[in-house]
Amino acid sequence: MSSKSFADLGVSAVVVDALRARNITDPFAIQNLVIPDVLDGHDVLAKSPTGSGKTLAFAVPIVERLQATDRRPGALILAPTRELALQIVDDMTELAHARALSVACVYGGAGIQRQIQQARKAHILVATPGRLEDILQRRAVTLEHIKLLVLDEADRMLDMGFRPAVDRIVARTPRTRQTLFFSATLEGDAGTIAKAYTTDARRHEHVPPVDHDAPETEHRFVKVQHEAKVSHLVRELGDQERGLTIVFVRTKRGADRLVKRLRDHNVTALAMHGDKTQSQREKALARFERGEVDTLVATDVAARGIDVRDVTHVINYDMPEDRDGYVHRTGRTGRAGRSGISVTFVLGDQARDMSKIATDLGLHKEFSLSGMPTSTGGGGGGGGGQGQRRRPPRPGQRPGRREREASRSGRSGR
Repeated sequence: MSSKSFADLGVSAVVVDALRARNITDPFAIQNLVIPDVLDGHDVLAKSPTGSGKTLAFAVPIVERLQATDRRPGALILAPTRELALQIVDDMTELAHARALSVACVYGGAGIQRQIQQARKAHILVATPGRLEDILQRRAVTLEHIKLLVLDEADRMLDMGFRPAVDRIVARTPRTRQTLFFSATLEGDAGTIAKAYTTDARRHEHVPPVDHDAPETEHRFVKVQHEAKVSHLVRELGDQERGLTIVFVRTKRGADRLVKRLRDHNVTALAMHGDKTQSQREKALARFERGEVDTLVATDVAARGIDVRDVTHVINYDMPEDRDGYVHRTGRTGRAGRSGISVTFVLGDQARDMSKIATDLGLHKEFSLSGMPTSTGGGGGGGGGQGQRRRPPRPGQRPGRREREASRSGRSGR
């Protein structure tokens, strides 16, 4: 728990009250680091993982620094996916309204004319790069009044090939703007554009400690043969005690193919990936949240920003590419004190790479129980892949819409 309050950070009483109405009273670490600098007008580079509370780290000072009388839009937030953009809007709309500010969201897969009308009136514009460029090319919205620019999950935007579009968008904003750059890494290409977009930026890195005593998520690593992956998955999904489950795959085609193969085994699942329309993705997520279908097969990009409170299992059908990928995936479960289970299928030739990731995350003991060789040359005895309960390497999550509603009705939040 933070020793400072939002008021101590310089946040106004009206915004503090709006946060309190959502049951948010204590700033998270990244908010403690970032909010004062943004309120003071500095550019900021922030390295912080998914679920660390970074949205409020930029949302709170943005609504403080804008005025209802400002020309519009006065702030632009770029996000890599529609899901994340919509989540940002959900998190900051009530705060904006407390200051008589409006928020609009533009993203692909929805009617552009209605989005244009909303964007013209909004003080704060949240956008995916592709759709925003479409609107700018029509000269329907101007960015010449932007005071604050936020690039959220900038590394993911680069991974998705948005660098040229982002460069063109940033070039349309005033050079005098204040820029906030949030990314899971500040090295490589992300670090290069971070320096190009900012001036004398304050840099903050928040790396949450691994709490090995909190019984939130059980991590299991299972050695499988390629041809037996589906049968292993069907067996995992047959667990009578599991709740909502997200199955991660590497590719869009792989997601569709796996849903069909599960259907052949009388298991109903929904696919979520970038080739689905916005309507299809929203309907699939709604059915998943309601429990009508308890298995969601998703790619990493599509799952970015998914915030479903009752996910009990995450299954890495395809091994994550790196440490950050593992953290992002497992972060979908084991939330708000609830227990969760993360299961990772590992092919024989992937054992050492997965062992390195596990060791880096403090999960060496769990990985050794799989009986596979470790990156340090060890290899614990077979234990059927049973792991110990460990908290994923991330802090507690910021309250989302569903958790706020839960708190108001007397249920525990995330």
